[in-house]
Amino acid sequence: MPAKSQQQQRRRRTYRLVAAAAGLATVGALAAALPAGAHDSKHGKPLPSRYQDVQLLSFNDLHGNLEPPSGSSGRVTELQADGTTKTIDAGGVEYLATHLREARKGHAYSVTAAGGDMVGASPLISGLFHDEPTIEALNKLDLDVTSVGNHEFDEGAKELGRLQNGGCHPTAGCYTDEEFEGADFPYLAANVLDEKTGRPILKPYWVWKKKDVKVGFIGVTLEDTPGVVSAEGVKGLKFKDEVETINKYARVLQKQGVKSIVALIHEGGQPASGSYNYNCDSPGAGDGISGPIVDIAKNISPSVDALVTGHTHAAYVCTIPDPSGKPRMVTSAASFGRLYTDTTLTYDRFTGDIARTAVKSANHVVTRTVAKAPDMTQLIGKWNTLAAPIGNRPIGYISADVPSTGTESPMGDLIADAQLAYGKGLDPETDLALMNPGGVRAGLTYAAKGTEGDGVVTYAEGFTVQPFSNTVNLQDFTGAQLIKVLQEQVSGSNAASPKILLPSANLTYTLDLTKTGADRIVVDSVRLNGTAVDPAATYRVATNSFLAGGGDGFTTLGQGTNDLVGGDDLAALVAYLTANSSAGSPLAPPAANRITVVQ
Repeated sequence: MPAKSQQQQRRRRTYRLVAAAAGLATVGALAAALPAGAHDSKHGKPLPSRYQDVQLLSFNDLHGNLEPPSGSSGRVTELQADGTTKTIDAGGVEYLATHLREARKGHAYSVTAAGGDMVGASPLISGLFHDEPTIEALNKLDLDVTSVGNHEFDEGAKELGRLQNGGCHPTAGCYTDEEFEGADFPYLAANVLDEKTGRPILKPYWVWKKKDVKVGFIGVTLEDTPGVVSAEGVKGLKFKDEVETINKYARVLQKQGVKSIVALIHEGGQPASGSYNYNCDSPGAGDGISGPIVDIAKNISPSVDALVTGHTHAAYVCTIPDPSGKPRMVTSAASFGRLYTDTTLTYDRFTGDIARTAVKSANHVVTRTVAKAPDMTQLIGKWNTLAAPIGNRPIGYISADVPSTGTESPMGDLIADAQLAYGKGLDPETDLALMNPGGVRAGLTYAAKGTEGDGVVTYAEGFTVQPFSNTVNLQDFTGAQLIKVLQEQVSGSNAASPKILLPSANLTYTLDLTKTGADRIVVDSVRLNGTAVDPAATYRVATNSFLAGGGDGFTTLGQGTNDLVGGDDLAALVAYLTANSSAGSPLAPPAANRITVVQ
């Protein structure tokens, strides 16, 4: 193993010193302000003005998308002056690096932060190597700090610790002749506690400091992470309330003399418009956004000056009143590196706090019309070379795009059909399959991404669709339980934001969105192979291991019997595409007509 260079050692030593400083008591706020234009009488040098603009660049939910995402995942919608919209191709770290570097020019005080899910559910170029390539890219992007997201726990807390601290993967080993260095930036996990010690598994906060200006960052992920991550990924961990945690550490920072505070929260909302430049405050402060982040923002201490959020993959720049009624900036930059947010925080040297009336913020598109950053091109090339023998292998053929969007997505239907076929191979008595929408990370595009040719599906493309390495599991349920599973899509924890499962072709029913809760499922319409489901009969159901564990609020799916654990879910999709398509007879996208939606 080669020795680290002096420059590498110096870089990481510097980071450790800065990180350690976050845990020490700091000097209180400045006792007096110095007027603009004042001079040091002894040396004749200009003294700093009272106010200092601090540039905060932020993004979220990158999910290892180093290369430009394809299809709708690689576009944003822009609202035009005349009320129409247009789409813009966006994303890719080669372009993100250029945009961030250009944005920093002329800003002596600039800090870059992220709102979690930097890794996890990643395309092959990153996921195949346990996301080491993404950490390397984020280091090159000069990311200063990020909160953890739920996907940072896909491979468990121990693997997250490795991404932070470095070292080769415990089973895969080292991928190159250099040991993985880990993240140069701190991951913050204030509300993620070790069950045994009761302490945060990573740093709860971090302080950015330049000269006499300091800004504290507190990082949390959604409290419901155990509901959206496999049980193995969160084993031994406890997730605390976001608001209580942020308020706790805001008091800690204030006691240390840090009055300017930004919360990095991996939880978000849904704006009233899908356009990234929608004026979220046009109806009134906070009126243009709904979802969990609204209540969170309204209850976080007024001592916190801005919220960088994520998780919902939405784009918004909103002001939501804090508990004192004062407007506070809440931002999110969509996902996959398609946008970044540029926020101006005006630091008051007199108080050590942010002058919130002066806060400005806007989302900017990571267009692909700028020059590519050469260091990112080199990084992508290095990892693509290592991934090519696996990723370029053709696994099937399609006749048109297979989208991953919509209440019932064709891509989700295709996966369900593949899992039913796989399940029948394990047990001929398998009756149907159900796929969770969150597990469908992308669609398949007909246009060639590389040199493989139009309509060809490569292993890399399949990996991007299903990157979680779940297994296909078989379980027995009564007909009554099956109906309850369908009702859990739109009730309980999923009532406010329904999670519509994708069914195999032989399961059909009506979803009536004019009703509320469980009544949205028209029970009499549920048919399996054209026949009404018998509440007393037993049905063999194929799902992935995440759903089989009751994930996404489907508690009934965690109560199945006669379990049989199969192989990798991506392997099931590969086998289905290979068996059911060829160059001369490509597979047509499913019609997405299994669920009849009444609106």
